[in-house]
Amino acid sequence: MIITMLFFLPPVGIALAWTSRWSQTKKIVATVLSGIWFLIPLLSDPPKKTDTDAKPQALATAPSTSPRPSPSAPPSFVGQSLKAAKKAASTAGYNATSHDAADTNTSQWDDDNWKVCFQTPAAKQIGKLPTLDFGVVRNEVPCPANDGEPIPYPKMPKVVGQTFAKASEALKPIGLQKIEPQSAYTDVTLPGAVDDWVVCFQEPAENKELQTPKTTTAYLQLAAPGTACPSSQHTELHPKPAPAPNDDDSHNSSTGGSTSTTGGSGGGSGSGGSGGGSVYYKNCTAARAAGAAPVHRGDPGYGRHLDRDGDGVGCE
Repeated sequence: MIITMLFFLPPVGIALAWTSRWSQTKKIVATVLSGIWFLIPLLSDPPKKTDTDAKPQALATAPSTSPRPSPSAPPSFVGQSLKAAKKAASTAGYNATSHDAADTNTSQWDDDNWKVCFQTPAAKQIGKLPTLDFGVVRNEVPCPANDGEPIPYPKMPKVVGQTFAKASEALKPIGLQKIEPQSAYTDVTLPGAVDDWVVCFQEPAENKELQTPKTTTAYLQLAAPGTACPSSQHTELHPKPAPAPNDDDSHNSSTGGSTSTTGGSGGGSGSGGSGGGSVYYKNCTAARAAGAAPVHRGDPGYGRHLDRDGDGVGCE
């Protein structure tokens, strides 16, 4: 206990040592060592204060402030919606007005539907704050090259001759609502996967201006790999053979023949006038190509193979 007190509380330890049964030599040594241990902290120099410690805390760290932009160098709000740009401009210390950046001079009723393409100081200041004039277009259309010029709407690229996969990749940047595959032949059904099928016809047509791509569907009519594209749309790959003429056709033919005979006796021009026996349409596609559709019973070229429902009018 005496040794502990000599270490932690030297004055108390020294007093206890001299009242103990220690020898005179031990008491002297203990007193000297404990006294030195006690005096070392008192004789050492105090720590010096640094310049930072000498300054008040409020002055050591200066508060950071963002200076308000000067009227000659306003922040850019290009690319933001008109509503967000007006709000940010007001926060930065500016009033804002807007105009149609295209050549259409359309008014902006809903600021959320417009985006900022151009920004210039307004010719007329509103109130006491500097005013910015935003040139804007609707969110779904691209910005013109310069303020006041026509909007560069995207145009439908040519994808005829490409596979459906490549055509879809070429049309993706336009942002169309949908790319729908269809069969180029009316009697061919598309399989589940048509990436390697070839585009024969496209709608919209090549170079057509797309003013509303997000609501436009591209229809691509396809032919199977190794199958040639048809020369025209609405064509069958394997057309059905024409049925044999029935009684109505025979009657029509015989009537035409008798008229032709009668016409022949009158000078050989009756056959050209009636034409019933010399006109034949293989199918409705041929009738439409000749400009004869619809074909009525008794007309040149009428046949039951053209009149599926038997109402007397073919290729309706």
